[in-house]
Amino acid sequence: MATARVMSAATNSSVSCLLLKKPFFSLNKKNPSCNNLCFNNTTKRVSKRLFSCKSIYNPGFQIKEEGQPETLDYRVYFLDSSDKKVSPWHDIPLHLGDGTFNFIVEIPKESSAKMEVATDEQFTPIKQDTKKGKLRYYPYNINWNYGLLPQTWEDPSLANAEVEGAFGDNDPVDVVEIGERRGKVGEILKIKPLAALAMIDEGELDWKIVAISLDDPRASLVNDIDGVEKHFPGTLTAIRDWFRDYKIPDGKPANKFGLGNKAANKDYALKVIMETNESWAKLVKRSVPAGELSLV
Repeated sequence: MATARVMSAATNSSVSCLLLKKPFFSLNKKNPSCNNLCFNNTTKRVSKRLFSCKSIYNPGFQIKEEGQPETLDYRVYFLDSSDKKVSPWHDIPLHLGDGTFNFIVEIPKESSAKMEVATDEQFTPIKQDTKKGKLRYYPYNINWNYGLLPQTWEDPSLANAEVEGAFGDNDPVDVVEIGERRGKVGEILKIKPLAALAMIDEGELDWKIVAISLDDPRASLVNDIDGVEKHFPGTLTAIRDWFRDYKIPDGKPANKFGLGNKAANKDYALKVIMETNESWAKLVKRSVPAGELSLV
């Protein structure tokens, strides 16, 4: 018989947000050294708001596990304060202000079960991915917390001229969180972006936003790609190589990376988040075809 377990999706404060009609984003640009790939040297702002948010002490969401982990019927659902199911992709706010964002852990660090939001199921719960009816695992553990940015979408109809004309992979944007603590499946962390990698997976663009949890002891030390290189030396290369090579043991070719095979800086990462949030807004307003994606 299936079991259900309910627990908090956040370990500290969360937010209460009102969904409005238009996307919100801002880029507060400082003058970086630009030793790595940069977006540009100007300040860009988009003043339209998607959410009106205020901080609250109690977590705004809980998770409800149905079924047993590492089985085909296992699901992690998200519940709001009234215990109603909500979508982690569509209903958890993206933007928290001051350049910080919500991040939802799908795959905790030092684990290999390939967990992901089921974008084609009602309420988009987290489940373990399958192939030919079998549960999928990475060939080795992932070394960082991995998951998604809510309210983002890589539009498969849009070709990115900066990344070899690759089209979006039809999923939310992925995050690689480099902090020291191991997250939990379904946990919501507040993060700040630091860099971006433009992975090309079988011709599709699959962004990897490198970020750090605000609760990490070293979070105040890193604010851009140069801080990652200084305080987490070798990490950007390790992330790129891990995602480049993880399919090779299954007999598939290595993944490629655009942007000169290098990580882009924080402002470029913010640009990616802005653009994919705008794409998501068009998706949920049905301005573009949803196909088999669930918008509930």
